[in-house]
Amino acid sequence: MSNALYRDCARLFMVGFPGLRIDNDFASLMADGIFGAILFKRNVGTAQDTAALCRDIKTRAGRPFILSVDQEGGRVARLRGAPFTALPPMRELGQRGDVALVERVGRLLAHELRAIGFDWDFAPVLDVDTNPTNPVIGDRSFSRDPDEVARMGVALGRGLEAGGVASCGKHFPGHGDTTSDSHLTLPRLPHDMERLRRVELVPFRAFAQAGLASLMTAHVLFDALDPKVPATMSHRVLDGVLRREMGFDGVLVSDDLEMKAIADHYSVEEATVQGTLAGVDLFLVCHQADVQRRCIEALVRAVESGRVPRARIEEAHRRLARLESRFAHGPEDRMATLGDAEHRALAEGLASGFSGKDPTEVMLASR
Repeated sequence: MSNALYRDCARLFMVGFPGLRIDNDFASLMADGIFGAILFKRNVGTAQDTAALCRDIKTRAGRPFILSVDQEGGRVARLRGAPFTALPPMRELGQRGDVALVERVGRLLAHELRAIGFDWDFAPVLDVDTNPTNPVIGDRSFSRDPDEVARMGVALGRGLEAGGVASCGKHFPGHGDTTSDSHLTLPRLPHDMERLRRVELVPFRAFAQAGLASLMTAHVLFDALDPKVPATMSHRVLDGVLRREMGFDGVLVSDDLEMKAIADHYSVEEATVQGTLAGVDLFLVCHQADVQRRCIEALVRAVESGRVPRARIEEAHRRLARLESRFAHGPEDRMATLGDAEHRALAEGLASGFSGKDPTEVMLASR
């Protein structure tokens, strides 16, 4: 395999790594051209330590290198404790019905993430909270009303992007009505197309029409769309519904390929190839370096054999370059913007429903 082709394929991957430092496996993947990295709780120390790690990664990369994180608020937040603002679950924000409030929360998230060194937040959740027994979505969703999820999700995405951080709506085409967790098994939704268009797809259509940066796929089988493979691997779901019907031309990123919904039912190599053909632009492979390498090598072989057209790789590159040009930030030290008087005023405004001074003005003043 050629070095150039390997780098071209490696660019379609964002990886996780263990610990609080750059290890040899991660450094090697960076050198080989991966697009970026996702940080988890295992990578996060104090705010100062995490900011130093982000600067170290970007300096080591020596090129635009996107750093991402799941910072939704509520129970899904990798950055916790002072000086970060404790945000309520999105359900609580949704119950207030205040779109301006949610957009300001997006700006607050962006402010704090930029201060540490992140470029991309895997939020908002666009799943509709229709199933009270759902073990993984629940209060991460804004509402049981798809139109409210659409309004609030678009607002949070706009706030994030106004603050300089890419947003990512998840999990297309909808994980809200499942009774199982795709981290642990492969969920299936039996709903017909009329129901999907009326409920699950509504927030994603709104997000696509708003021109926001990215969406994440769900490792879920949708009987009405494609009963054979989960959405992440389905051309009918991703190209047919999302790209062609909804007109979404942002970055499409997979959920983690090491989740059991994929790993227990398909080889990660085949998931990579089918996902690329279906329209995924970037794959998350969040844990094991050997799996990350296997996925890249599988894509290289698929391009060499002609199974994956080079044009599909180039299309993904164009979308990734567009996101990178808007949101990739170099190594910078913005820690001083956290926890100062203006930042505390913004946090207090959030706690009181943003009464008093406009928190957007506060945040812009602190940038």
